[in-house]
Amino acid sequence: MAKKALEIRDKTIFDGIFFKYVLKFVFTIWFKVFGWKTTPVAPEGAGITIAAPHTSNWDIFYAMAAAIVLDIKMYFSIKESWCRIPVIGSIMLWMGGIPIDRSSKGKGQVDLIKEFVERHKGDRIFFLFTPEGTRGKVSKWKTGFYHVAKDCGLPIFLAQVDYRTKVSGVFHTYQLTDNKVADIQAIQASYETIYGRVPENQYPPYSGPIPELSDKEAAIIKAMYSFKEAATQAEIAAKTRFEELSTEMLDFLIEKGVLERVKNNESDTGKATYRLTLAGNGCLLHLSPTLA
Repeated sequence: MAKKALEIRDKTIFDGIFFKYVLKFVFTIWFKVFGWKTTPVAPEGAGITIAAPHTSNWDIFYAMAAAIVLDIKMYFSIKESWCRIPVIGSIMLWMGGIPIDRSSKGKGQVDLIKEFVERHKGDRIFFLFTPEGTRGKVSKWKTGFYHVAKDCGLPIFLAQVDYRTKVSGVFHTYQLTDNKVADIQAIQASYETIYGRVPENQYPPYSGPIPELSDKEAAIIKAMYSFKEAATQAEIAAKTRFEELSTEMLDFLIEKGVLERVKNNESDTGKATYRLTLAGNGCLLHLSPTLA
């Protein structure tokens, strides 16, 4: 007799009066007592959510706490075999487990997520992935989350649990392009400034906090995103609508590593041009909730 296919559970720990409101009260108090806070804004709708760096079991605790405080339903992938164990399986599904059947006849992760999103249109639903795949030290990310987002037609929500700033939650909604390499590089660059609980194990390596920027300097970085290639000082000034843009300000951003001066070709007019570095792209994602 064929086993009944398991589905994503509609009602989880994130629903219901007791758990939703009691836990929300508990986690709100916890955050206040220990100095933690959530990110200012939580995105609407559904998204594939990556949480990095993942170096401790406490990461899941703070991620779940932020989700409950912000009224977000959060789900995570788990082997279907775990979900079929009596009692334990029911708890896993109730906690938000997505039962993944790896057999050829099993319903795939993408299909499960698509069907669930269709049933819950408009709801805040975060499908959580940890790109490192382990709490231990790694040298690269697993990019399955990227393909799931692409196949489901969903954005990627970038979530953090930063133990330096004590902030948990989503800081950016990333819309995928047709360039996987560039997308992954930009996303990873944004995580270089997030401090994990065990920083020596995090990937990409921690490079230090986001540089302190004035409103003008932040505006320059945001403006640079609209330029497909490099831009001159005059073009940047025009885009930002600054009456005056000093070379010193651009040099400061170069010194901070978020901007770089591009060498001119012989056909150029001789004017210096500038573009964002990978670190600048990562910084930009923290400065803007979305670039769509």
